[in-house]
Amino acid sequence: MARRLLRDDQYERIALLLPGKAGDRGRTAADNREFVEAVLWIARTGSPWRDLPEEFGNWNSVYQRFARWSRAEVWHKVFATLAGDADFEEVFIDSTIVRAHQHAAGAPKKKGDQALGRSRGGLSTKIHALVDGLGMLARFRLTGGQAGDSPEALPLLGSLCPGSVAADKAYDTDALIEHLHKFDVQAVIPSRANRLVQRPLEKHLYRSRNLVERFFARIKQFRRIATRYDKLSERFASFVALASALIWLV
Repeated sequence: MARRLLRDDQYERIALLLPGKAGDRGRTAADNREFVEAVLWIARTGSPWRDLPEEFGNWNSVYQRFARWSRAEVWHKVFATLAGDADFEEVFIDSTIVRAHQHAAGAPKKKGDQALGRSRGGLSTKIHALVDGLGMLARFRLTGGQAGDSPEALPLLGSLCPGSVAADKAYDTDALIEHLHKFDVQAVIPSRANRLVQRPLEKHLYRSRNLVERFFARIKQFRRIATRYDKLSERFASFVALASALIWLV
């Protein structure tokens, strides 16, 4: 029997966020929990959809349903609801490279950019993450692996005004520093060596930046995230959202 990941209390927290409830338009789903467990099994093991254990049902039916929910951003809505409990007194920003399997290449051009690029390690995707003061993911974005880190900082922050933002030296740009100063947000970012005026650094706050590294270590325990197999970025992003939601439920 395939191992399940959700406890009863965890599933109850997300049950009302899923389609197919009584009262929803369309057919009422009788197996939402088993379906979510099936997708979690794929995310955890990194296995091809065809290898899904038969006890979860027909693999293609599960895959097609996963694809529909991805297009409808169901996984993102579940993650966003759980991440609503984030503590934004301190936030930490960083990115991690995910190597892409050869099967991830070749999405039709009409599908647009798929957040794939060639970096030093080959074909890859970057997950740009903003975690809160407890090391929990609050927001994320995907780009190709060749993309720089700093351009994604402002889109990640959006209208957020935390007490402080900690990031490594790669984020020391005039645009970000000026944005943080404008909203009276403390910039816990080391100055680049070529800056004429070196900013003071709150080292005790900067030491906590390892929280974002710990998050990356946790989410990459899901093998479908540690290596990208999905051609479409929306499918890969759905796995990131689902795995992060599960971490919020633990």
